[in-house]
Amino acid sequence: MSPKPGVLEPLRVRVRRFQFIVGLGFLSLVVGAMLSVSLVLRLHARVNALPSDFLRIPVAVVLEDLWVLAVLPAFCYGAARIVALRTWTTAVGAAASGGLFVLALNFVRDGMDGLTTGWSVASGLRVVAFVGGILLSARAIRAGRAAAERGSTAAQEKASARKSEYDEFLKAAEAGGARLEQREGGAAAEAPAPSGSTPVVGDSAATQAAAATEAPMPSGDASRAGEAIAPPVDVPKTPAA
Repeated sequence: MSPKPGVLEPLRVRVRRFQFIVGLGFLSLVVGAMLSVSLVLRLHARVNALPSDFLRIPVAVVLEDLWVLAVLPAFCYGAARIVALRTWTTAVGAAASGGLFVLALNFVRDGMDGLTTGWSVASGLRVVAFVGGILLSARAIRAGRAAAERGSTAAQEKASARKSEYDEFLKAAEAGGARLEQREGGAAAEAPAPSGSTPVVGDSAATQAAAATEAPMPSGDASRAGEAIAPPVDVPKTPAA
C-alpha cells in the first residue's frame, strides 16, 4: 500500500511552486541584464543620435527592461510546455520577484533617495513596460499550455494508431494460424488409413525366422546333419599277431 500524503504535503507543493516562480523571475533578470548590456554597448551611439527625447527615452526603457519584455515571456512559454503553470500567479510572481530585486539593487546603490526621487517620464514608461511584461508573460503561458496540450493530443493519436495497427496484425496472425490448422486437419483426414492385411516386411521376416528355429527336423535329416557335423574320429589300428 502506498503511504498516505502527509498534512504538510500541500504546503510543500506551494513552497516548491513559490521557489520555482522566484527562480524564474531571477533567472530572467540575470539573462535580460546581460542581453541589455550587450545591446546598449552596441546601440549606444545610434540611440544618442536620435533627434528627439521622445524617441530616445522609449528606446532606452525598452533596452533596459528586456528581461521583463522578452526574456521572461520566453522562459514562461518554455516552462509552460513542460510544467502546468498557473497563468497570472506565475506571470505576476516572476515579474514581481525580478522587479523587487532591481529595487533592492537601486536601494543598495543610491539609498532611499534612489527610490523616492528622480521620477520622470522614463519612470512612468518603466512601469508601463513592467505591466506589459506581465501581460506578455501570461499570454506566453497560455500559448505554452496550448502547445503542450496539442503535443499530448498528437502523442495520444499516434499511440492509438499504433495500437490499432498492432491489433490488426494480431488478428491477421490469428486468422493465418486458424487457416493453417484447418489445412493440416483436412490433409490428415484425406490421408488413406493402412489396412490390417498388408504384411509388414520386418515383422514377416522375423516371424519366418522364429518358425524355422522352432520347427522339428525329421530323423533322417537329423542323422545326416549329425553325421555331417560330427568330426571324424581316428581309430587306433591293432598290430597283427
